[in-house]
Amino acid sequence: MAPQPPAEATALVALMLLHDSRRDARLDERGDVVLLEDQDRRRWNGQQIAEALPLVEEAFRGAPGPFALQAAIAAQHCQAARAEDTDWPQIVRLYDLLERLQPSPIVSLNRAVAVAMADGPQPALALIDALAAAGDLDDYHLLHAARADLLRRMGSTVEAAKSYGRALALVTNDSERRFLERRLRETQPPNG
Repeated sequence: MAPQPPAEATALVALMLLHDSRRDARLDERGDVVLLEDQDRRRWNGQQIAEALPLVEEAFRGAPGPFALQAAIAAQHCQAARAEDTDWPQIVRLYDLLERLQPSPIVSLNRAVAVAMADGPQPALALIDALAAAGDLDDYHLLHAARADLLRRMGSTVEAAKSYGRALALVTNDSERRFLERRLRETQPPNG
């Protein structure tokens, strides 16, 4: 790939490094899912992040492609020292670009989650409900899990429980199943 690798190849390497840098923090000692906002960032691989960040910049020379945009989103997460330092408005803008460049229901769902973090659950719920109405993600557990989480955050526990139930009916990963079961229990009123 002389003299320079294609920008998207560079972006893909950066994206892989950034995702792998968080591998050790994604599950706890029992193998249960740890949400990005709850991960111990000291367990992230700083060497991989440091290697990837210049590659993200390099991939943005010229018009960025889909891998460059995904790598830039991952870089935003990896550059935040604490979850609350994450630049969610910038992530939404990057998803806006990705959605235009490579439209898909999954990209739109991820954008909706970013909107929830930037602007709160209400505007994101409208986006997710529109995606659900289109039907393309009806069998995708993460659509229902995201909807359930937004409803839970808004205090709509009965509706949240229904969406958690739908997500549980579709999930195939055991650690994700345990996470969803815990969240479903949190929406139930205490017995007694």
